[in-house]
Amino acid sequence: MMNLTWYHTLNQPPLTPPAWIFQPAWAILYATIFVSFIIFAFKKYNGSKLWGYIMFFSQLILNFSWSPVFFYFQNVGLALVIIILLDILVLYTIIEFFKVSKTSAYLLLPYFIWLIFATYLNAGIHVLN
Repeated sequence: MMNLTWYHTLNQPPLTPPAWIFQPAWAILYATIFVSFIIFAFKKYNGSKLWGYIMFFSQLILNFSWSPVFFYFQNVGLALVIIILLDILVLYTIIEFFKVSKTSAYLLLPYFIWLIFATYLNAGIHVLN
């Protein structure tokens, strides 16, 4: 379990949701990300899916690296760089998935929207602290 004491001492930007919202939100998002990937992986497609796989796993690595950088190392600036790159990679993942399955692409839209909001929160914390 992560110690959030440091996080709670930070100045928060407007629209920061209560802390309890993050766990259920991410649980739902990870479920849709997984379903999206499964649909993409098993959908018959005549072209190459290589870039879709590269984008998906690259964004997943960045996704999993953000929390330790932000909360454990308390490096808000580097976390902001990571989440901006994550935004870009998720957008490209959506584009690549759309070529194979519109459904798999649409399932990633809530994730992308949440990431944009999380980028705003990260940027706000970076500016305010």
